Amino acid sequence: MNLYILRHAHAVDATDDPERPLSARGRSQVRKLAAFLKRSDALVAREIWHSPLARSGETANLLIKKLGLKAKLIEIDGLQPEDDPQLLAQQLKTRQQPLAIVGHDPQLSALVSLLVTGATEPSR
Repeated sequence: MNLYILRHAHAVDATDDPERPLSARGRSQVRKLAAFLKRSDALVAREIWHSPLARSGETANLLIKKLGLKAKLIEIDGLQPEDDPQLLAQQLKTRQQPLAIVGHDPQLSALVSLLVTGATEPSR
């Protein structure tokens, strides 16, 4: 399985908006990333999982639009910044289709460490 792990793009400060949607800078980051991925044909996924938080969903949605992907956008529990990466790793064990995940640190860093080294600490 090909697995693409992406941290959400830049979001507005919580004092400006507690929902923390993407900032103008964040939307620009996603457009630039999508342009790079499109040129390189690097992201091929049938599903894009994202957390319930606005900045993650917006990043995933903008990627789908800018890449012209036919991928399903799916909100997944267990992708919050402090969620246990072990639970997500369990969900990934049975996956065979290409998948992209848009989430948050420190959870994504711990997930990558777990998948690569078998341990979440120290984060790689």
